[in-house]
Amino acid sequence: MQTDTLKSLVVEALDELKAQDVVELDVAELTSVTDVMVVASGTSSRHVTALANNVIDKAKEAGSRPLGIEGQQSGEWVLVDLGDVVVHVMMPETRKLYDLERLWADLPVDAQRAATSGERQELRG
Repeated sequence: MQTDTLKSLVVEALDELKAQDVVELDVAELTSVTDVMVVASGTSSRHVTALANNVIDKAKEAGSRPLGIEGQQSGEWVLVDLGDVVVHVMMPETRKLYDLERLWADLPVDAQRAATSGERQELRG
């Protein structure tokens, strides 16, 4: 499945169950691990788990099996690795603590890419 199609599937699955503050991060030039990270918040540990499970179910229905799933037991932060797209679903407090958006946006390669392409991308948590 193409990265854009998979990313759209993930965002739709999150939106379907009313995920909060969904952010897509293009990290293809920053890491060889994945191309896109999608970060979203849930309103409770049950909501976080339900959001992650919906992403997993929709991906499987589309023929894309997760490479890994972490954190389903706690529901504070569930990571779903779909290869080209990695999904982080978190409680707001956990998301604020780890601040993945700022972490990835502040990497030097990102700033260099933005400067050379004439883009400026600001992500606020």
